[in-house]
Amino acid sequence: MQLLRRPDFRRLLIGQGISGLGDWMGTFAFMALALTETESSAAVGGILALRLLPAGLGGSVAARMAARWDRRRIMLTTDLMRVGVVAVVPLVQGLWWIYVWAFVLEATSIVFVSARDAAVPDLADEEDLPVANGLMMASSYGGIPLGALAFGGLAALPLNDSGWFAEHPQALVFWIDALTFLASAVLIARLPRLGGGTAPEEESSGRLRDAWRLPLVRSVMPATAAVALGLGALFSLGIALIRDELSASNTEFGILIALFGVGAGIGLALTRRLGTDLLTTTRFGVTTMGLLVTSMSLSPEIWLTYLGAIGFGAGATIALTSGMSALQSGVRESERVLAFAAFHVVIRIGLGVAAVVTGAIADGLDTVQLPGDSSISAIRLVLLGCGVVVVLAAQAVRPVATPASTTEPTAAP
Repeated sequence: MQLLRRPDFRRLLIGQGISGLGDWMGTFAFMALALTETESSAAVGGILALRLLPAGLGGSVAARMAARWDRRRIMLTTDLMRVGVVAVVPLVQGLWWIYVWAFVLEATSIVFVSARDAAVPDLADEEDLPVANGLMMASSYGGIPLGALAFGGLAALPLNDSGWFAEHPQALVFWIDALTFLASAVLIARLPRLGGGTAPEEESSGRLRDAWRLPLVRSVMPATAAVALGLGALFSLGIALIRDELSASNTEFGILIALFGVGAGIGLALTRRLGTDLLTTTRFGVTTMGLLVTSMSLSPEIWLTYLGAIGFGAGATIALTSGMSALQSGVRESERVLAFAAFHVVIRIGLGVAAVVTGAIADGLDTVQLPGDSSISAIRLVLLGCGVVVVLAAQAVRPVATPASTTEPTAAP
């Protein structure tokens, strides 16, 4: 692949793969540490909530930093901050301490990924942007199963059973996580200056809400919110759909999740074959997601649900990579981090809200009787409704006029 022959892009991708693995190890360690401290499932749920609450704060910080710093400096600074944050977590006992640093870590991560996604066009040709974005997504989320395995392996080491490490649970995991962020920072330090950064008196105000004034952001955000809704609903209700509606096992639910990943790989392979109209491709990906959520909600057989999961993963990948590419190629360089801050805020808050709300609605509804002798369960009904909303949201993605030039001169490395 020509893209991987570009040394600067390759450095960023490798760094993201390493730190992505560490980040998921750290997430599992946060959850385990909260459970150790409290023996409460609610406390563990609090850790997941704290991966969502800082989104607005982190997005605002990212917008203000983007007004003054270039993207390489933002990524390097936030990676080094994450090294320190993760390293201090195991040093003090107490749930409040865990929550504070989980919050800070997530806010810092929002700043980092906003700058990272805005930097991709500096390291890849425009025609390679969909694939480049897909690879960045894979580096971030592909580490989930490997992170879980690594966490389990490190937690099982005899070193954790006695002495200082026994008194400071998960310390080894957190410190290795810190080293992965340090490795990412070392690789980013070798990149050239990546553009961005405007004087305070220039056009960029550094306020997150200003992102919504950009026509392209307003066009892409319905697709972004729809992806978050579809993902949140399926992750919240998918296990109940598999176990209660289709009488399948937890193992078969695991297969369903794995097939989302298979579909994501297929979607990545298709992104360059779907034409150059990125917003049309985004709308196609979201529409595909919505139709498949609808069909999965009514599926009578597990194998049909599996097929839907593959298609859903492909549609989500196509929608996200095309939407990100549209922002990268259609937004002025000085506004790029601002646009991606809004993008990640919508994704994270939308995902969390969708998971909580769809689960609550399904819990609060009874089976609904349909005309005749048929009926539909609350789980299927909520998923069906989500699918319809996703399809409708896709229609809000409309072509917009972009500036004549979306790039601005940057200083020499």
